[in-house]
Amino acid sequence: MLLGTWNLENLYRPGGEFGPRSEAAYKAKLTALASVVTELDPTLLGVQEVGDPEALADLAGMLDGDWHIALSEHPDSRGIRVGFLSRPEPRTIIDTNSFPAPLRPVQGDDDGEPVSRTGRGFLATEITVRGMTLTVAVCHLKSKLLTFPGGRFQPRNEGERARYGAYALYRRAAEATTLRALADDLLDGRGKERNVAVLGDLNDEVAAATTQILQG
Repeated sequence: MLLGTWNLENLYRPGGEFGPRSEAAYKAKLTALASVVTELDPTLLGVQEVGDPEALADLAGMLDGDWHIALSEHPDSRGIRVGFLSRPEPRTIIDTNSFPAPLRPVQGDDDGEPVSRTGRGFLATEITVRGMTLTVAVCHLKSKLLTFPGGRFQPRNEGERARYGAYALYRRAAEATTLRALADDLLDGRGKERNVAVLGDLNDEVAAATTQILQG
């Protein structure tokens, strides 16, 4: 059994606000993605940044054999979500974007607007291969890319940059805590008996504090 994870980087069909500008560019991207997936030949592939569910279906249609799709129903404001491409039919067991109790909301901006949910939902599915059941969760944690009021990508001053860097870190840490809680629920105190894996784009390094929250 081979597992994989891949950020598909704004997978949209052409014609929309966020998609490729031409059909040719879209087909070229799908062809490149399909080539790599075919070469890897994973049993299950966790995917991030699926903007159009139909685009993931287009990709699956370019792969050899039968592939099943599972997608989170908790996208971000641009429709970006996580999901799976799987050879065995996946069974969705958890799809959540809520912080676990008693974790409180975190500050998200200078206005003090509280954030109590992950930016993109976490999805957990089960697959069975040759009699073995595996539970897999996929995530896409908050990016380190900072955005400022008015959609700016540049801060007005160093103070604003520092504050919004902190807000992003608060969110990523809370999301890592939420992911760890999800993993604990999947393990259910039977870590030596249950086969559980967590995949995704953590948007940080192995030694980062947010990654250590997940690893324990």
